[in-house]
Amino acid sequence: MAEKNIDGAECILGRISTYVAKQAIIGEKINIFNCERIMISGDPKVIKAKYKHTLSEKGQPHKGPYVPKMPDRFVRKVVKRMLPHTTARGRDALKRVMCYIGVPSQFKDTKLEKIPKTSISKLPTLKRCSILDLCKHLGGKL
Repeated sequence: MAEKNIDGAECILGRISTYVAKQAIIGEKINIFNCERIMISGDPKVIKAKYKHTLSEKGQPHKGPYVPKMPDRFVRKVVKRMLPHTTARGRDALKRVMCYIGVPSQFKDTKLEKIPKTSISKLPTLKRCSILDLCKHLGGKL
């Protein structure tokens, strides 16, 4: 089982999470670093309003729906939604995916790879929102 260390800085959330989901299904262990610097494409006001609406007006706080407020958990939940997490194969794939805020000390000397297809420079528009900004807007304590 191979292990990939991916740098998430300046990457698009949807593209990096589909790549990670496919690799996890294949059987590789994936570590995503710098989750707070991953970008979501679109108008920041619309993105923040959408998630705020999900938190406040779509149910009750103690019954859900739940939106993670930490960047690493937010990215992991997006990857989870791209996996068949209700089957045994999907649950095993999700166990192989780990997300981190920044780069922990145990991984300081490992080489992080950038996935060229996920770069933010591929976007035709300048409208984007970082996951750090979104999580702060939702009430995350960073």
